[in-house]
Amino acid sequence: MGGSPSVVVTSTTTLFLVLAVVSLGYLVALVVPFLRSRARPAGDASRFDWHIIVPCLNEAAVIGETLARLRGAFPDAHLWIVDDASDDDTAAIVTLHREGDPRIHLVSRELPRARTGKGDALNAAYRALVSALPENFTPDGVVIGVFDADGIPAPGCLDVVASPHLLGDPSVDAVQIEVRMRNRDEPRPLPGSGPVRNLIARTLVRMQDIEFRAAVPALQAGRSFTGTVSLGGNGQFVRLGALRALDDDPERGGPWRNSLLDDYELALHLALAGRTVAFTRDTWVEQEGLWSAGRLLVQRTRWSQGTMQCTRHLRTVWRSRRLSVPGRLEISYSLLQPWLQLLVSMVCPVLLVVAVSHLIDQMDGAPAAGGTARWGLLLGYLLLAVVQFGMWGPLYRAKCEPGQGFWHSVGWGFAYTAYVWCYSLATWRALGRHLRGHQAWAKTRRNAEIAAPRTAHAHPDHARAR
Repeated sequence: MGGSPSVVVTSTTTLFLVLAVVSLGYLVALVVPFLRSRARPAGDASRFDWHIIVPCLNEAAVIGETLARLRGAFPDAHLWIVDDASDDDTAAIVTLHREGDPRIHLVSRELPRARTGKGDALNAAYRALVSALPENFTPDGVVIGVFDADGIPAPGCLDVVASPHLLGDPSVDAVQIEVRMRNRDEPRPLPGSGPVRNLIARTLVRMQDIEFRAAVPALQAGRSFTGTVSLGGNGQFVRLGALRALDDDPERGGPWRNSLLDDYELALHLALAGRTVAFTRDTWVEQEGLWSAGRLLVQRTRWSQGTMQCTRHLRTVWRSRRLSVPGRLEISYSLLQPWLQLLVSMVCPVLLVVAVSHLIDQMDGAPAAGGTARWGLLLGYLLLAVVQFGMWGPLYRAKCEPGQGFWHSVGWGFAYTAYVWCYSLATWRALGRHLRGHQAWAKTRRNAEIAAPRTAHAHPDHARAR
C-alpha cells in the first residue's frame, strides 16, 4: 500500500493534464476560425418585410431613446413594443412616439396574465403582428427581429442580415448578430464614486465586452460547423416561416417557449426542426454593460437556471434524426455546462490545495510520493483553470481592440479568468432556485435606473433585465 499515494497522484495528474490538453485543443479549434473571419458583402434589406419586437417591463428610463434610434436605423420596419404590465411610464412614452407613426405598435399585456416570462411577451407580439399581415404575405419574406429595450443597432444592420450568405440564402432561417457593450470605454461609470469602485465597474463592463465580442463569436464559429448556432436575447432575426413551423401549441400561442433561456431554447427547437441558424460579426447591436456585480449575478443566475431547465430536451436531441452526431454532442455539452461547472468548482479547489500543500512539503525537504506528478498536477490546473480563460484578453485585443496595448490586454486576461470563475456563484445560486422550484423571471435593473430615481409609482420588484 506504500506506493498507493504516488499512484493516486500520478493518475490524477494524468487525468488533469488530459483534460487541460483537450480543453485547449477545443479552444484552438474555436479560435482559428474566429481569427480568420473576414467581413463579407452586404445584401439588400428591401427584399424583406421587417418587424422588430421589443419586450418591455418598466423601461421608461430607456425606451424613448431606443424607439428614436430604432426608427432612425430601421425607417421602413414595423416596431412592435410589448408592454408587459409596466407600472412606470413605459406605455405612455410608447404612445407618445406612436403619434403620427403607423409603423410603431403597442402590444399591452395586463395582469394577471402578464409578467409570465419573456417568451410569453414575445408570443403576444407574434400573434399581434401575424394578425396584422395581409392575406397574401409570403412567410419566408417576413423577418421578425428581437431587440432589448436598450439595443442600438449598427448602421446598415438590416442590409448585412440580408446578405447572400445570411437571410439572402433561402436555406438560412435565422441570424444572430454580434452584441457589444456600448459603455465599454466609459472611464467613470460611477461619477460619484472613488477610483477603486470605478475601476471595478469599468472592468466588469470590459469583461462583458470580451465575452460577447470574443468568446461568444468564437463559440458560434464552432457551432456553425455542427449546425447548432445559438440565438441571443438581443439582435436575433428569424423568418416568419420558420417561426410558424414551431407554432404547434394553441395553448402557448406562439413559437417561443417560456424557459428562462428562451432565446437558446428557440434556436434549439429550430435545429430540431431542421432549420439553419447563422451568426455574423459583420454587424452588431450595442447594449449597456452592467457595472454592478450584484445585478450581473442576478442576470447570470437566470441564464444558468434557464440552461438547467433546458436539459429536459436532451432525450429529444439524441433521438433527433435531423441533427448530426457532432451537433448532438455540442448541444449536450452546452446544456450540461452548469452541472459541469458545479462539479469543477468543487473539485478544482481541493486539487489545488492538495497540490500546493505537497509542493510546500517538498520545498521544506519532507519526502513526498510522486513529486514530479504533483508539479504536473499544478501545471494541469493552471492550464485548465487559468490559461484557457486568460488568453481571451490578448485575443480580444487582436480581433476587436487593436488600438489597446498588449500588456493592458494581458491584465484583461487575468481579470477575465476571475470573471469566469465567479460564474460559479451564479451557478450555485441557480441550483438553489431550481431545487426550490423558483421559476420566476428575476430582473436586473438598468444602469439609468440606478443612476436616477424611479417614477413614484414604480414598484421596486418589477425592475427590467435582459
